[in-house]
Amino acid sequence: MTVSLSFFRLVLRGIALVVLLVGQWPVCLAAEPLKVDPQARVDLDIAAQDLAGALDAFSRQTGMAVLVDRDLTRARRSLAVHGRYRAGEALALLLTGSGLMARYARADAFTLQVAQVSESPTRGAPGKGGALAGSYARAIQQAIEQALCAVPLTRPGTYRAVLQVWIGHDGALQHSRLVSSTGDVQRDGALVERLRTVRVDRSAPSSLRQPVTLLLMPDSAGTSMDCTERKGAAGV
Repeated sequence: MTVSLSFFRLVLRGIALVVLLVGQWPVCLAAEPLKVDPQARVDLDIAAQDLAGALDAFSRQTGMAVLVDRDLTRARRSLAVHGRYRAGEALALLLTGSGLMARYARADAFTLQVAQVSESPTRGAPGKGGALAGSYARAIQQAIEQALCAVPLTRPGTYRAVLQVWIGHDGALQHSRLVSSTGDVQRDGALVERLRTVRVDRSAPSSLRQPVTLLLMPDSAGTSMDCTERKGAAGV
């Protein structure tokens, strides 16, 4: 289903979730596991970059063992991580916007899997969610508009981007992925950060197929939209 919303289009479609299990893939970004205190804070300096390179830097700087299929990290990027963090906190920040989440084998070793929504409701029967999904798409639009309009750099109307979001049963956006860049690295990071604040004011329907794909488009005049009258569904 495609909902035409001038600068904003939402495409609702399901993508199978693939769980990655330790030991299945030949690419290991850390030769041997190291003992790591998960509560210890570490000074990190990891630039925004291709996800595979960021994970390699993360492994070297924290001692965490990483095992991941390079096919999974291909065409995905990381956010920058600069500062003093616990390893788990830094990893969550690094993965923000990648559409992936960590699966820990133990405190100092993890692999990655496609993001999943926690406490996700059971999907409804096929063919019964069309009208409901269309109504919920509008609620998603309002919530994301409010979040993006709050910051001049992310205000829709002058750029194009494709994103995917995973919405929890309570309406919170639990995960996101920037599928196609806006062409501005700074704006890309700001977009991902703004999505972390979004909460839709309605529970996600059981018929919602995830992730939800979002297409942000410039308006026909090529000018920024007027956000002053927008009353989005959420913003925390």
